[in-house]
Amino acid sequence: MRKITLIAIVLFAGLVKSQAQVKVSPGIRGGLNLSSLTNIDNNSMKSDYYVGGLVEIKFNKYFTLQPEITYSRQGAEGREYYLGAPAQDAKYELNYVTLGAVAKFNFGGQGFHVLAGPSLDIKTSDNFGQYGYDPIGTDLAFVGGIGYSLPNGLTFEARFKQGLIDIYGYDGLDSDNGYYYEDIILNQVLQFGISYTFKVK
Repeated sequence: MRKITLIAIVLFAGLVKSQAQVKVSPGIRGGLNLSSLTNIDNNSMKSDYYVGGLVEIKFNKYFTLQPEITYSRQGAEGREYYLGAPAQDAKYELNYVTLGAVAKFNFGGQGFHVLAGPSLDIKTSDNFGQYGYDPIGTDLAFVGGIGYSLPNGLTFEARFKQGLIDIYGYDGLDSDNGYYYEDIILNQVLQFGISYTFKVK
């Protein structure tokens, strides 16, 4: 009985110690979006911004989990064709609130890191109605990138965000209507930004 009690105490002490090493800090983030949509005519990048908040959960000097909530202005620039009228330049706007979580891995426990993780994007607004389209309300995306964190809590990052769901909800199976996987329209975003994590004692 004494051995079992001793083992339980040691395990409990180890658990408390490991939990004490976890540091949780809130922060803010923002930056530049360069977004595009796959498989649209005259596709080119649209520049806009993203801004949001984060919670840094630092398990040790090598690994950090970072839940995020972000307002992200996306879309693309392209061209619309109307019957009997010349083609017109179009600026497609898709704005989302994104709920994400990225895992960060620090090289050698220092400032340089790589990151990756999923996000759920909930559409807040769009301007597709003026072109006669109606995008669906959600997207799933995968994010990857690199960054560098300074000791004062400031971080510089470059990310690539790839949408995984067609903006009109097409699943690539309705080939009878001539709509194939290569026609699927997906969000793609390059993000360049900074974040600041507040030090919590």
